[in-house]
Amino acid sequence: MQHSYAFSFFLSAALLTGSTQVAEAQSLVSGFMVGKGHGSVSFTGTAERYRSVYLVPEKVSEVPIFREIRVSSVSVYAAYGLSDKVEAVVSLPYIKSEGQGNGQGYTNSRSGFQDISGLLKFKAYSTTVGNNVLDLLGVVGVTTPASNYQSNKGLEYIIAIGNRATKYNTLGIAHLKTPSGVFVTGQAGYSLRTNRVPNAFIADAKVGYAGLKLYAEAWASFQRSSSKGTDILQPGFDLFFPATRVNYSRLGISLFRPVAKGLGVVLGASQYVSGRNLGKSTGLSAGVSYNY
Repeated sequence: MQHSYAFSFFLSAALLTGSTQVAEAQSLVSGFMVGKGHGSVSFTGTAERYRSVYLVPEKVSEVPIFREIRVSSVSVYAAYGLSDKVEAVVSLPYIKSEGQGNGQGYTNSRSGFQDISGLLKFKAYSTTVGNNVLDLLGVVGVTTPASNYQSNKGLEYIIAIGNRATKYNTLGIAHLKTPSGVFVTGQAGYSLRTNRVPNAFIADAKVGYAGLKLYAEAWASFQRSSSKGTDILQPGFDLFFPATRVNYSRLGISLFRPVAKGLGVVLGASQYVSGRNLGKSTGLSAGVSYNY
């Protein structure tokens, strides 16, 4: 049972990988392992929009240059168990970012393949805590631009689809599973970034239920960037958005429902609830997954 619902979580995480240049969303990994020779493939679509922007020193009601920004994406995501303790994951989103109104004279739409992500997850330790199982895992991964999309200096690049940085990520995960199907997962790590993009501390917390006919989880995702970054429209800002400090707290839910052997549908929703130098975005996602 654990294998099939591990797949469903990977899909729910993949739903939320599309983002604008100023932030990333939920982690691509969970505390479940798919198992040797097992895996999943998913195709998902995400739509996000925002008007308000978390700037310094306070939130503003309209996006600079554009009144509103809308972001749509389609992502492919694949996970495969190299062994019962080692797993590989790959993800690639295609993103379209559009500025709505007030942007006369500026390019108001950008699209293309964003960043391809590849990672390895390994189970380092497992033990029982009463009737529950506690797993400790580690993750190493790289994310790098998959196309020649642009993210240059200029206010119009607030709608760039990415920051053209290569990111080297490491994570530690603690995952507690109960016999009833309820689970709790916490993960934290660090992301080293190129191209003047500030390094960042990243973390996720999840609580959910994995049953035969339903997988559901609520999650919270966090990022805190290095103080070496700048702030939009503040002293030191040179119109290069990728160099800004991006902090955020984001809440979301993900659901998976099997509809046939190996096939299921995934739904997701998320909302930024606090941040720095990013839009107060609301996102909705839907997709299909095939688990084998």
